[in-house]
Amino acid sequence: MKAHDGMYIDGAWRPAAGRDTIEVVNPVDEQVIGHVPAGTVEDVDAAVRAARTAFPGWAATPPAERAARLAALRDVLAARKDEIAETVTAELGSPLAFSQAVHAGVPVLVAGSYAELAATYAFEEKVGNSTVFQEPVGVVGAITPWNYPLHQIVAKVAPALAAGCTVVLKPAEDTPLTAQLFAEAVAKAGVPAGVFNLVTGLGPVAGQALAEHPDVDLVSFTGSTAVGRRIGATAGAAVKRVALELGGKSANVILPSADLAKAVNVGVANVMSNSGQTCSAWTRMLVPAERYDEAVELAAAAAAKYGERIGPVVNAKQQQRVRGYIEKGVAEGARLVAGGPESPREQGYFVSPTVFADVTPQMTIAQEEIFGPVLSILRYEDEEDALRIANGTVYGLAGAVWAGEEAEAVAFARRLDTGQVDINGGRFNPQAPFGGYKQSGVGRELGAHGLSEYLQTKSLQF
Repeated sequence: MKAHDGMYIDGAWRPAAGRDTIEVVNPVDEQVIGHVPAGTVEDVDAAVRAARTAFPGWAATPPAERAARLAALRDVLAARKDEIAETVTAELGSPLAFSQAVHAGVPVLVAGSYAELAATYAFEEKVGNSTVFQEPVGVVGAITPWNYPLHQIVAKVAPALAAGCTVVLKPAEDTPLTAQLFAEAVAKAGVPAGVFNLVTGLGPVAGQALAEHPDVDLVSFTGSTAVGRRIGATAGAAVKRVALELGGKSANVILPSADLAKAVNVGVANVMSNSGQTCSAWTRMLVPAERYDEAVELAAAAAAKYGERIGPVVNAKQQQRVRGYIEKGVAEGARLVAGGPESPREQGYFVSPTVFADVTPQMTIAQEEIFGPVLSILRYEDEEDALRIANGTVYGLAGAVWAGEEAEAVAFARRLDTGQVDINGGRFNPQAPFGGYKQSGVGRELGAHGLSEYLQTKSLQF
C-alpha cells in the first residue's frame, strides 16, 4: 500500500503538524518501503479533541448500532485480508503464510466476536432495588506494539468501540502501514467521524503526549514492562484508568506422564512462531530430570527445521538485543544445542533459531524476556521443584502444562501464577481473557473481560 502522509483525525486524513517523518523498513532486505509522519503534541491534541467531541454521540448510540459498525469493520478486514497480510509481511518480515493465517486472520475473528458481544452484552441489570448500568469510560488512548500489529489494534479498538468509547491510536513506529490500513477500514465501515483517530509517531513524543493528555480517560498499552511502569505512574498521578499488557517469560511444563515428543515439538514451534516475537511465548521448557537428555535432543532437532522457515526480527536494534542475550547465555554457562549468536544471513535482521540446554533458573536467559527465537530448557526433580521454577520470575502472562491425564495437567496449572495456561496444546480462543499476573500487566483483553476494561459502573437506587 501507499503510505498516507497525514493523520486520520475526525474522519479525514489531515496534514501533520510537523514535517518530520519516520522511515518504514522491510526487515528482510533492509530497504525503506515508505514514510509516515512523526506525530507531535499538537497532532495528539487535535486527535484527542476530536475523540472528546465525538464521545457523547457515540456513547449514546444504541449497542445494536455499535455492533453493526463492528460487523461492518469485520467484513472490511476480511475483504482486505490479502492486502493486510502483504503489508504486515513487508513491514514486519513475517512469512506470508503466517501473515495470512495469523496477522490478517485472527483480527477478523476478534472484530467479529466484539460485534456479537456488543449486541448481547448486559449493559444494565437489576440488583435488588437498584439498576446497575455499565457505561463507557470515555476517551481511550491506545498504544500498540509492532509484533502483532493488527491484532493488537483490534484487541483494543474493537472492545472500546463496543463499549461506547472513542479512541486515539498511536501504533508502533515500525509497523504504521498496517495501522493506516485499519484506519481506512474504519472509515469504510461507517464509524462516525472522531470516534476513531490515528496518530503515527515515536513513543517518547506522541505516545507520551497521549498517555499524559488530561482529556484521555483510559490508557491501554501493550509493550515492555519498563514503559508500562512509566505509563502506570503517569496515569496514577492523574487518577486515570490503565490497561497494561506487558512482558512474559512463560513456562512450558512437561510433566513425567506427558507425551514428550508432542510436548517438545509443539513447544519449539510456539517459541519460533513470529520469530519469537510473542510476549506469551513458552520460552522456558521445564522437563523432568529423568527425561531431560531426550527432550534436549528432540528440541534441537525440531529447532533445526526452522532455519529457513522463520522471518527476521523487526529491526537492527532488536537483532542486536537478541544476539546479546544469546551471547550472555553462553557466557553464563548454558549449552548451545541449536543456533547461536551469528546471523544466518548476510542481509536482513535474521536470528538463528536457538536452543539452550543446562539452563539454571537464575540465568539471565531464564529470567528476562528476550523476544526472539530463543528457547531455554530447564530440568526439574519433582513437581514442587517444577512449580518453584515456573513461578520463579517477575512475570506471569501465559504458559502450558502437558500430562497424560487432563485432570493432572489442570491441577498443576491451577497452581501457576499466570493469567493463561494451555492444557495439552489447547487451541487459541478469541473470547478467553488474556492478560497477566505480577509484572505482566494490569487488566485483560479479549472477550467479555476485555470489554469490561472500557466500562465503568453506575447504580441507581429506587
